[in-house]
Amino acid sequence: VQLVESGGGLVQAWGSLRLSCAASGRTFSRYAMGWFHQAPGQEREFVAAVSWSGGTIYYGDSVKGRFTISRDNARNTVYLQMNSLKPEETSVYYCAGGGRAFYTGKYSSDYDYWGQGTQVTVSS
Repeated sequence: VQLVESGGGLVQAWGSLRLSCAASGRTFSRYAMGWFHQAPGQEREFVAAVSWSGGTIYYGDSVKGRFTISRDNARNTVYLQMNSLKPEETSVYYCAGGGRAFYTGKYSSDYDYWGQGTQVTVSS
């Protein structure tokens, strides 16, 4: 099983980026997918999660109204549209999937599979 993130990079403050996470090796159509981020010396933090059907979505408090998570089960891919980015959101962003079928979690322990991470740098 592989989760491969893409779309990270350098952006100016208040700019936008769109992250993608492509899954291979199994289908995640019965499982939630999520995004987390981790800055150096910090714990991994929840960003957003989408249920297996796309019908339930959760966001971390700091990104509500600016980030949008979505998924395409036919492509086994999850996306994170990030708008109005702030310098303090410079971090490595990780895609996560799996865990308990039909359950959408907000904690790292809710997910079995992780991508390698993609760096997002927001300059001031």
